[in-house]
Amino acid sequence: MQALSVRIFPVILLLLSTQIFAAEVNTKDPYELVKQVSNQVFDRFQQDKSLITQDKNYIEVIVTDELMPYVDYKYTAYKVMGQYLRETNDDQRDRFVEAFKSYLIATYAQTLTEYSDQTLAFDPAVDFRQEKFADVNMQIIENGRPPIKVQFKARRLKDGTWKVFDLVAEGVSLLASKQSEISNLIRQQGIESVITMLNEKAQQKIDNQTQTGGNPA
Repeated sequence: MQALSVRIFPVILLLLSTQIFAAEVNTKDPYELVKQVSNQVFDRFQQDKSLITQDKNYIEVIVTDELMPYVDYKYTAYKVMGQYLRETNDDQRDRFVEAFKSYLIATYAQTLTEYSDQTLAFDPAVDFRQEKFADVNMQIIENGRPPIKVQFKARRLKDGTWKVFDLVAEGVSLLASKQSEISNLIRQQGIESVITMLNEKAQQKIDNQTQTGGNPA
């Protein structure tokens, strides 16, 4: 799964991470949301490549500004906490959400260092107007490798807009894997220890070897 993640996640992140090049992103259509940002973000990443070369940590700025508005990180953080959510107080929940958000930013920024040009092929959209959840299916096509099947999971918010909360690559859910890892750590070490750990992971410098998105333990 590690080798697969290195190939998949940079492209997935690039699909979601833009506002500057778009006059307006259609967040009320989950299919158009993913398609629009995927067409726009490659130009942004190429334009900022010189800044990234000078300082790879600049990628975190891009992720913070352009990616996170389209990620429902609070919903994901609560899902990751699972049964332990009920055992925490409001302050602990707020601090866990912020720590998890920072951890995601660092994880996404690290994986972007592995980005290379790939071709994206989207499955046709289906009628989502009465649905609260939607799956956006696509394939990542890379020369010399079999196509990789990826599914974005999005949910409709109360204001009618959509945000992504999970991705499934070749049948492996990122949310499920993090839920398993982090909920086990909460059980073993307690919520305060895990909050500290996530914040420490988020502060790690970006490089081409350390995969911040790996097991947080």
